[in-house]
Amino acid sequence: MDPILLASLAILSMFVLILLHVPIGLAMAMVGVIGYGLMTSFAASFSLLSVEGIANLSDLNLAVIPLFLLMGNFASAGGISTDMYNLAHALLGRYRGGLAMATVGGCGLFGAVCGSSFATTATFGQVALPEMLKRGYAPTIATGCIAGGGTLGSLVPPSIILVVYGIMAEQYILELFIAAIIPAALTILLYFLSVAIYVRIYPEAGPAGDRVNPSELFKITVKSWGAIFLMVAIAGGIYGGVFTVTEAAALGAILAFLFAIFRGKITLKIFWQTLSDTAATTAMIYLIIIGANVLNYFIVLTHMPDLLATSIMNSGFPTFVILIILLLVYIILGSVFDTIAAMLITLPFVLPIILSMGFSPVWWGIVNVVVIEIGLITPPIGMNVFVLHGVARDYPLSTIFKGIMPFLFADIVRLALLVMFPVISIWLPNLLK
Repeated sequence: MDPILLASLAILSMFVLILLHVPIGLAMAMVGVIGYGLMTSFAASFSLLSVEGIANLSDLNLAVIPLFLLMGNFASAGGISTDMYNLAHALLGRYRGGLAMATVGGCGLFGAVCGSSFATTATFGQVALPEMLKRGYAPTIATGCIAGGGTLGSLVPPSIILVVYGIMAEQYILELFIAAIIPAALTILLYFLSVAIYVRIYPEAGPAGDRVNPSELFKITVKSWGAIFLMVAIAGGIYGGVFTVTEAAALGAILAFLFAIFRGKITLKIFWQTLSDTAATTAMIYLIIIGANVLNYFIVLTHMPDLLATSIMNSGFPTFVILIILLLVYIILGSVFDTIAAMLITLPFVLPIILSMGFSPVWWGIVNVVVIEIGLITPPIGMNVFVLHGVARDYPLSTIFKGIMPFLFADIVRLALLVMFPVISIWLPNLLK
């Protein structure tokens, strides 16, 4: 069989398996093993599967994933998410729409600790949503700012998805973290602006709260010392060159654990539940990575990525048209698939195209995360919306989708700025080289 035809049938089969609710990582591994076996031998194919499994499980670079997940779970158990939200509320709650801005800021801060969009959305759906509704906020803006702010969990460093991208694309993880700083700050700024405009049009949607006096603000800040210390220790250590990203993740997990013990939040049941949740999520991510690697070997063997890149470059389409097509595809994929899966399924095809057009792989890593995250709040699926609906079942999906519209518009503006001005992403890493 022609290799290109075989690759096309394999990809189609993979999507059929996914639609049949076969786990994404398993679907990629099955298609990769069968395809590689048909092109070489099944003995070599199964050998590849075992070698890739062992290689990934013993890869010290990938150890950062369970460590950051463990840090986020211990931080959540220790009440750090609540502390972050209270601090952001004390700083911004007195303004009209300030509580929504505080929620976005809190999502950004928690994303810096947690590194997961879904976890950030679920956590703030439980922490922030009742507080906003209690203070008279409209359900639309209250749910919208959580679903939108939750996407910051994948962009604000340290980001698990950027770790995965760095490993798969062979880029320095620290450089990707540095490149994400300005885009993440830009996102928060645009979200703040969206809230400000929305509450000016609909004043009753986000009433101003009470002003927090300086002494109360000081008390809240002191109470948040654990969250502040954790973020400063991790970020300062990484960017100051004191320790590697993996070492920072290990330190963060230890500090979050000690903080939870210090506050009396850890029981034996919570401890084992935290380890169980971390193990389950880690297993899912590892399965996706191993499956993607096996699939990539098969796809590379067919020469399909090279042929696709050459065909696109010879098509005569302007570069910006190719980029727009890729971005639209990613928004669709992001609305259906998990962020990591959407990236890894497409990376072997798309990265050669991006490199052949002369773009920076670091810049594309940031844009790739951003555009997939837009898919997480894009109707009619939007996985972040469904995650929030899972913890706020009193409000229909239509209410949440209506609420995310200002943030979706802000995301489109952000994406346009990142694409038109790549310097936003690559200026800081180049400055620090």
